Amino acid sequence: MSSNSLPNGCPEIISLEVMKPSGKSLEKKKYKYDEVYVGTQWAEVLVAIQGDRRKPALMTYHDLGLNHITNFQAFFNYAGMEDILSVFCVYHVNAPGQEEGCQTLPEGFTYPTMDELAEQLVEVLTHFQIPSIVGLGVGVGGNVLARLAINYPSKVEALILINTVSTRVGWIEWGYQKMNLKNLRSKGVGQNVVDYLMWHHLGRDYYERAFDLAHAYSEYFQQKLNPINFAYFIESYIQRSDLGISRDENDHHSKKLNVPVLNMTGWHSPHKEETVTLNARLNPATSSWMKIQDCCMILEEQPGKIAEAIRLFLQGQGYAMKLAKWKHVKSS
Repeated sequence: MSSNSLPNGCPEIISLEVMKPSGKSLEKKKYKYDEVYVGTQWAEVLVAIQGDRRKPALMTYHDLGLNHITNFQAFFNYAGMEDILSVFCVYHVNAPGQEEGCQTLPEGFTYPTMDELAEQLVEVLTHFQIPSIVGLGVGVGGNVLARLAINYPSKVEALILINTVSTRVGWIEWGYQKMNLKNLRSKGVGQNVVDYLMWHHLGRDYYERAFDLAHAYSEYFQQKLNPINFAYFIESYIQRSDLGISRDENDHHSKKLNVPVLNMTGWHSPHKEETVTLNARLNPATSSWMKIQDCCMILEEQPGKIAEAIRLFLQGQGYAMKLAKWKHVKSS
């Protein structure tokens, strides 16, 4: 079409490029894991094991609406994580009823509290005869692992916490989650629930910043999430107690989180302020706080920066990593 055929003042449209998702997949890679169901006094949990069990243990715990696949698979598949995987065996723990393809929990099921979810991990460690772990937790998972470290400090060597909240639920969060619970139990995973989860994980304006990622997770939440089981998990989280920790050595009424902590968040995360609050309660001599630029879901959006930060943190705890190989990966 020539510009002469257009009305006065209208620019010619030469071409229109349609944005399409690049096909980012959240499908499970079955060959990567040895999956074991571990019975505990509260509920059975799925543990997906990645690596040689003779190596030191790194335990992951996922966030709301996710599981070991959707929260960690892509990150541990990133080339820059090879050195870390060469040192550790990874135990991915799924909260009860949150794994892919899980059966719906029965009506009236007593879901573990946040403290009981942490106690479950003690039974998982006993089952696999693991003396201690390095913990990597996101959101809810970070809160669970922090409780484990507070109550059983000898079982946790160090913690890597992402977007982790240390306080009780606030009124705004309580209100949104109560609405989510009502919708999940009456209508299933509707648009309101999906919108909340997208905000929780990707902040605002996520389609402008991370189009493919947003498309993949929106589709996953709508098609794969078990609404009844997810409602149980939410309910446990909003009934959480404060971690009750303080960095003040003279505060004898508070608990202490005495293990080394790498505390991270993203620039666009709606949980930034909560990570600052957590940082103020940690021992500054053994903790670090990092805010990663231009992202929210930091494991997915900035895997290179996070892998490097974790490698350096673990090196500081005495774990040997192959620096030369890392440089090669980084430059490729």
